[in-house]
Amino acid sequence: MHNSFKFTLAASALVAALGAQTTAHAQDKVLNLYSARHYQTDEAMYEAFTRTTGIKINRVDADDAGIIARLRAEGAASPADVIMLVDAARMASADSQGLFQPIKSAKLDAAIPANLRADASADGVTWTGFSTRARVIVYDPMRVKPAEVATYEQLADPKLKGMVCTRTGSHPYNLSLFSTVVERLGDQKGEAWLKGLVDNMARAPKGGDTDQIKAVASGECGVALTNSYYVARLIKSSKPEDRAVMEKVRVMFPNQGTSGTHVNIAGAAVAKHAKNRDNAIQFMEFLASPFAQDYFANGNNEFPAAKGVKVDNPAIKAMGGDNFKAETVPLGAVARNMTKVQQMLDRVGYK
Repeated sequence: MHNSFKFTLAASALVAALGAQTTAHAQDKVLNLYSARHYQTDEAMYEAFTRTTGIKINRVDADDAGIIARLRAEGAASPADVIMLVDAARMASADSQGLFQPIKSAKLDAAIPANLRADASADGVTWTGFSTRARVIVYDPMRVKPAEVATYEQLADPKLKGMVCTRTGSHPYNLSLFSTVVERLGDQKGEAWLKGLVDNMARAPKGGDTDQIKAVASGECGVALTNSYYVARLIKSSKPEDRAVMEKVRVMFPNQGTSGTHVNIAGAAVAKHAKNRDNAIQFMEFLASPFAQDYFANGNNEFPAAKGVKVDNPAIKAMGGDNFKAETVPLGAVARNMTKVQQMLDRVGYK
């Protein structure tokens, strides 16, 4: 073989090798994030991760449904490394469609309680919660006594007939709560409870959680369900009309004497076809750190998921949420109930 030809082959091989190394190095410093969270405080958290690790975050923003649809459409060609969604029901739905992969991490095991994560398998855990919010009861103190709404179960009591308001029963926020109650009460009692809620409705379910709070303040409803961060937003609002709403309602963290208040999560998972898996796991572990937990929770007036981490939020304290008993029903078990509970909702006529 001619020497010049040998040299050309060797040079080509070297260029190819260097190119592969460059590509691998570039991949080592990239994380592709699909996120349903849209808070300015998250930006500071991402910047801190990049400063600390040198890993650049490329972010795609959409709502939960949009992210799940995109992942399904992209299939194995998806560039996504980490997926962030804002509800256990949505995490469970994506997981059931095979969009996540299990990971093992001693740091996550130590930081995040097992009940705030998917059920563990021999291969690891598919998704993890990194912040929590409480599903609280808001009531009109002029029409309803605190002792009458001390538990979720009491919302089905005939004493509250014509007073209860909620958003649609099939919304993930309610579906997660209802699945938890059914897990505790069993199928028969759980379905009877859902029927009681329907019988007590002041009007057909409609609107979002903030609409439920305002409906209680206006007198349309006597009691309603809402996520705690919607209450916090109204408490922190500079608008006089929002402050007026909060002056007319009271907040109850239910089941403090029994099972504890239902909590849901915003969480994350490593994508099924992640090209930067190690970076993805490193990012997941970063989210569990006290530094990131502060940003992650405060960004939406939520609570940290990591053990021993406290966030000083005046709005949370104002509603009595700085020290409440949270339920410990595993969200993995809740996820398994969702299809069954949706069928119950259909049977009892919960719109």
